[in-house]
Amino acid sequence: MENYLNQLNPEQKKAVEHIDGPLMVIAGAGSGKTRVLTYRIVHLLKHNISPFNILALTFTNKAAKEMRNRIEDIVGNTIASSLWMGTFHSVFSRILRIESDKLNYPQNFTIYDTEDSKSLIRSIIKELNLDKDHYKLSVIINRISSLKNNFITSKNYSNYNELVQTDKIAKRPDFERIYRMYDQRCVKASAMDFDDLLINTYHLLNNFPEAILKYQNKFQYILIDEYQDTNHVQYLIIKKLAALNENICVVGDDAQSIYSFRGAKIENILNFKNDYPDYQSYKLEQNYRSTSTIVETANSLIGFNENQIQKTVWTENEVGEKIIICKCGSDSDEGRLVANTIFEIKLREQVFPKDFAVLYRTNAQSRSIEEALRKQNIPYKIYGGLSFYQRKEIKDVLAYCRLTINPNDEEALKRIINYPGRGIGNTTIQKLIITSNTSNISVWELITNLDKYDHKINKGTSSKIEEFATLIKSFISQKENQDAYFLAEHIAKSSGLFNDLYNDKSPEGVSRFENIQELLNGLKDFCENNEENLLANYMRDVALLTNQDNEKKEDFNKVTLMTVHAAKGLEFPYVFVVGLEQNLFPSLLASDSQENLEEERRLFYVAITRAEKRLFLSHTTNRFKWGNYIFCEPSQFLNEIDEKHVIKKEVESKKEKKFNRNFNYKKTTKIKTNKIIPPKGFKKLNKTKLSYNIKTSKINDIINGMKVKHAKFGIGKVIEINGEDINKKATIFFENIGQKQLLLRFAKLEIIRN
Repeated sequence: MENYLNQLNPEQKKAVEHIDGPLMVIAGAGSGKTRVLTYRIVHLLKHNISPFNILALTFTNKAAKEMRNRIEDIVGNTIASSLWMGTFHSVFSRILRIESDKLNYPQNFTIYDTEDSKSLIRSIIKELNLDKDHYKLSVIINRISSLKNNFITSKNYSNYNELVQTDKIAKRPDFERIYRMYDQRCVKASAMDFDDLLINTYHLLNNFPEAILKYQNKFQYILIDEYQDTNHVQYLIIKKLAALNENICVVGDDAQSIYSFRGAKIENILNFKNDYPDYQSYKLEQNYRSTSTIVETANSLIGFNENQIQKTVWTENEVGEKIIICKCGSDSDEGRLVANTIFEIKLREQVFPKDFAVLYRTNAQSRSIEEALRKQNIPYKIYGGLSFYQRKEIKDVLAYCRLTINPNDEEALKRIINYPGRGIGNTTIQKLIITSNTSNISVWELITNLDKYDHKINKGTSSKIEEFATLIKSFISQKENQDAYFLAEHIAKSSGLFNDLYNDKSPEGVSRFENIQELLNGLKDFCENNEENLLANYMRDVALLTNQDNEKKEDFNKVTLMTVHAAKGLEFPYVFVVGLEQNLFPSLLASDSQENLEEERRLFYVAITRAEKRLFLSHTTNRFKWGNYIFCEPSQFLNEIDEKHVIKKEVESKKEKKFNRNFNYKKTTKIKTNKIIPPKGFKKLNKTKLSYNIKTSKINDIINGMKVKHAKFGIGKVIEINGEDINKKATIFFENIGQKQLLLRFAKLEIIRN
């Protein structure tokens, strides 16, 4: 524990050793801010500050987990587990569960994720017979979120005449009604959405003096990561919590403030000196991540922003290679350029697919990149796609679990009352909702007392509803005396869901069944590592999990495709930033104001600083949009990069002649690439598709360590066997493609006898 200070540079050490009073740490990209936060917490613990009195807030579960693991390595699990550390939403939900009675919520309230909120708003729009073109789901949900974060509630909305008039002009006169019904239905379902977790925490601290005093005394030392990304409500909560002791440490980089569309306020970090006049400030300017060429490139770009805290990021790393800026004929050419370059570098430098990332401004740009990578047989994964916890089969199981913990959860009940099929159709469900609303009761209260209400549902269907209610009651009766794994498995099997998925032998069905198994594996792990292993405890934060919190082993060694926003906080040896064109990056919205343009520039700064060794930037002269090729101008950001750091190249388009008939621009020259020198022992493969003749071996004959042959993947070695009987899986390392996990009953493997 004593030598941790020796691992810090002078500025890092000063920030870590600062104990009392407000502290702002401006941490440039790759400057080791996570290490500073981690070691500062360790330093506080070393000075006999109780872990129960330390609050550390992050923006991702991944960041919180990484910090906790590092602290555990130094001080041990017992002390580390006593820290209040996590995302804003997870920590605030924890506080709200403790103080739930003050806000008239049950302790086991449900957290509605974005999909739950959308489902509820969709139902309300349908119930009110409103035009979906005027009342677009995305617009409504974003507007409600924005209003909540500006403390405009559904109850006081009518006081804002300007907003009401805006609704009328936009042909959404019933927006207020939707907002009011949405809030009412959430309360009736004992549910909070993500915004409610923040707003209700603020109300708790603002309206209950005993609560604010309790948590001010408890959280004597507060540390906040990525402070530039905090919104107004988060800022107000932090300010209240820190008001008594003012032992607040914020770490951030104004140059990486890129979330204004989520309500983030760069002013929070820029005005820290005004909020805490006695503050101390340190700048972490040494970059440990990137080559000096990449660092200086990023500096030259961000220097064009006027509204910033001045700093000069530097590095002792090698100069490295120059930045490649490539002009491509079309987005298809751009995709081929990326795929070919990755292929060449992999062979020449003997690196792995996981070492590469392709970053873009919008998710729609991934198509041409994906097509090109598939043609080169380069494995890839997309971030920002469907999270593990958002997959239908997972949501279905979790809906049963949610209803078990909180029977008033209307969205969960609607989701599974007729899945698997019970003969309870949509018309019946609508009748239940209408009756519950007119009677001002939850749907659960209604279905458990059907005979007391005029619901106009026939006797046969009523009987099916009562059977469903009895099933859920049986789960509820076990929630306090069975662990999470046992109860979830029992729910999956007793509900018929398990069997329904098992009987689906299609590839999609098998995949869904495996996902359920993976969920149960996660529950088992939870039970083994938590003394409080009840289902309610597992369910508390499951709505806050993302796809990064459940990344599978087979996804580790793949090229990463993601938006620049999603790449924040990550790093890769080789980075491609594509689509650097005006009105794309920077986006069209950036033309509205200097403020928006500066945020787009900060976004590009984030993209550049993800790269460790090599950086490739590309733009096209033509891009396929709305069924046509449109002419594109290079991004203004490319001209803001110091030319001494770049090499400019051009790629000839396969469709260039066709384009030239439609557009007047100069013909590009074909890019010359270095000759690939294959590694020693490298054998050239025929272009014909590989195939293997196999004789399928018995499942139980396959054991760890043996060689096997697969019809598609070729020869591999079994490195792990999991599961039993029909659920038995093998993790196999194949010579041609790397590691795969296969369900043995479908894999058709042949044992190779030596």
